Amino acid sequence: MATLFEQWKELIENQTEETFEEFWKEYADAEMKLYDHILDNPEEKMAGKLGEKAEEFGVRPVIFMGFLDGINESIKKKNDVEKMDEESEFEIEIIPETLFYNMLKVDADHLYGLEKWESVLGLDKMKEIVKKYKASKTVRRDAPKIGRNDPCPCGSGKKYKHCCGRN
Repeated sequence: MATLFEQWKELIENQTEETFEEFWKEYADAEMKLYDHILDNPEEKMAGKLGEKAEEFGVRPVIFMGFLDGINESIKKKNDVEKMDEESEFEIEIIPETLFYNMLKVDADHLYGLEKWESVLGLDKMKEIVKKYKASKTVRRDAPKIGRNDPCPCGSGKKYKHCCGRN
C-alpha cells in the first residue's frame, strides 16, 4: 500500500482542470483551519497520530499529509513525511520567523496575509522578514560588468567587443 506521502503526490499530480478547483478549495480550507490553530497557539507543540489529528481538524489524512509536507521546512524537528501513514506519530513545533519567510517564498499570500501574524511576530519583525525575503531575490554580480571597450577577460588582448562580446 502506498504511503500517505505517495498518495499526496499522486493527488497533486493527477489534478485536471475539472478537479483542480474542488481540490484547491478542500486543501486551502484545511490549511486555513490548521494555520489558524497554529497562529492562535504559536508556542504549542502539535503532536499525535496523523490520522487522529486529521480527524480532529475535519480533514482527510492525505490532505493533512500535504499540510505536513508544506510546513516541514519551517519546524524545529522535521518529520519523515515520506514514510508516514495514518498511524504515524508526528510533531510540529514552529519557528515563526522561518514559517513566515517560507510562506513569502512560496507566495502563499492567503497565509502570510493572515492578521494573526501581527500578534505572533509583531509588525516590525514582519517588515524585517519581508525586507530580507525581497533582498534574497535581488541578483547581484560577483564581478564588475565588462564594458565593450574593456580588455577581454579571456586574455586574448583584444577589446571585449571584438572578441568574446561579439554577437
